[in-house]
Amino acid sequence: MRYRLRQLFEGRMHIRKAGTSDEESIRQIHLEAFEDDESELVANLACDLLKERTSPGIVNLVAEEGMVLVGHIAFSPVLSKAEGSLVGCILGPLAVKPSHQRKGVGKELVERGLKELSLLNVGVILVYGDPNYYSRFGFKREVAEKYIPPFPLKHPFGWQGIDGFDEESHRDPLPIVCVNALNKPELW
Repeated sequence: MRYRLRQLFEGRMHIRKAGTSDEESIRQIHLEAFEDDESELVANLACDLLKERTSPGIVNLVAEEGMVLVGHIAFSPVLSKAEGSLVGCILGPLAVKPSHQRKGVGKELVERGLKELSLLNVGVILVYGDPNYYSRFGFKREVAEKYIPPFPLKHPFGWQGIDGFDEESHRDPLPIVCVNALNKPELW
């Protein structure tokens, strides 16, 4: 308790699991972080992922500074389309309030999420995002090419992955399915 109070007064960033009580703050983070043409779509996705129940569960993390949420990230399970078995997780969305961007918040969220997934022995971690940003964490296009997303990609160069903590590798590209919140063609 003493540490928590000190952290609140010093304004240090703290990463924690998100709860449904964080929904409105998470929505606002995504609305502020994304361009107008996609902000509502991504904010809705973030909130849907916060409420959706899956097995294994979706990892939702927030960064807070003082009593204010400044960042959010979600990692949700992906399954083999043919077998329904767990293949890994997909990172997304990730957002940081503009006032806190370029201060390491996104980096802390990604690294904490990857650490949590390592404890779960996740097979692969996929992302559909900016290669210039995600490559610094080890995401590579060659890894993601082994997995066929549920819908055609508008920007195929953004499909990337990290070989996770399970050594199984697929020779032929493996079609995957995502959680319900990601099962919308407009997100791809």
